[in-house]
Amino acid sequence: MPTDKSLELAISDLKSAIGGLENAIDARAERQRMGAEVDGEVRRVHADRARLAQELDQSEFRANRLEEVNREVSRRLVTAMETIRAVLDR
Repeated sequence: MPTDKSLELAISDLKSAIGGLENAIDARAERQRMGAEVDGEVRRVHADRARLAQELDQSEFRANRLEEVNREVSRRLVTAMETIRAVLDR
């Protein structure tokens, strides 16, 4: 009988060890899955950042171009007003 109890205890210990191993494997698989999700999110964030940086550059270019056009229009308006004043003063 002591051998039977030892065998039962050994089997019980083995089952516990296998259960612990299965839990560890499941936990690791979950961590790897979560890690892959995080990596994917990081890639998406980098792609969004690159896209937004490009859009910002384009917007800054357009803003600078509009500023240049605005200065040119202002210069032409001043010239036109001066011309009109000169004609009216005659």
